[in-house]
Amino acid sequence: MTQYRTIKPSPAFIGASWAALASGMGTYLISLLNADMELNEKGYYLSLLLLGLFAAISVQKSVRDRSEHIPVTNIYYGIAWLMLAAALTLLIVGLINARSISISEKLVYGVSFAMSLYAVVAIQKNVRDLATSEDPDEAPASPQPSLLPGSQPKAGVRD
Repeated sequence: MTQYRTIKPSPAFIGASWAALASGMGTYLISLLNADMELNEKGYYLSLLLLGLFAAISVQKSVRDRSEHIPVTNIYYGIAWLMLAAALTLLIVGLINARSISISEKLVYGVSFAMSLYAVVAIQKNVRDLATSEDPDEAPASPQPSLLPGSQPKAGVRD
């Protein structure tokens, strides 16, 4: 399997990604807490946010794994896309049919939902890039001697 190395994301991009998630989710959740709606409606919108965030992370990971030739089953790939589409569709349908929410409130929910989805995709990318990055300022590690087939370690040397 081919191992891909990436350049480490900048602290500014990492911070901006987390700030986008905090402001997107914060706006969505504060709006939801202050909304004049039944508790079950608030639960519906909260569930959609959680489903959307998880689905967006799954889609990003699946797409990147496939691009790096890491096996991803078609069923998981399809379900990830289906759940993302379902979360977006259910949010849109819910907001269109919500009679007690003004148009400006509906826009706040939509924009903060979209911002949160973008942010978790960026955060997932940052996490993955940090895990596989090669810091250009770091000197490459010296290769460790490996045992060849049939060779024995020296007496008294332990790993």
